[in-house]
Amino acid sequence: MFSKSRINEPGPKQAGEAEKPVTETAATPARASDFTPSTGKAKPAPSVLSSDLTVVGNVRTSGDVQVEGVVEGDIRAHLLTVGEGATIRGEIVADDIVVHGRVVGRVRGLKVRLTSTARVEGDIIHKTIAIESGAHFEGSVQRQEDPLSTGTKAIPAPQPQAAAKPASA
Repeated sequence: MFSKSRINEPGPKQAGEAEKPVTETAATPARASDFTPSTGKAKPAPSVLSSDLTVVGNVRTSGDVQVEGVVEGDIRAHLLTVGEGATIRGEIVADDIVVHGRVVGRVRGLKVRLTSTARVEGDIIHKTIAIESGAHFEGSVQRQEDPLSTGTKAIPAPQPQAAAKPASA
């Protein structure tokens, strides 16, 4: 079963034989040492809401969304692309937002970009913003370091005071 024979080892080189570089082809199987395990999950494809689709309600995902139709509700995503023919009536919250179409409502994002075909009616809260020439925007713009937070701090409720004891005479 085990032997010390040198059958599989290369022999001495002939006088005129040059060393050839080893190249792998598609037919050559990969060695185990060539594999590097993937870290994490593969990034899923963006969800597309097509132009003939109307959504009434909120949309929430940790992935990417491309809206081509109509959404009547709030959207929260990682990357949101509003298509040229799309209309969103509600608040948008995403890391990256690219608006080509119409948004009626507040926009909150780390990076917000309004292209030349964008129509936005509402306030924009952003970390960075780009507005191309030709974009229509009606509202206020406010820069925040963390625009994805709600921005409203809870006001502590007043503490009940102990009833004053009547002075005894």
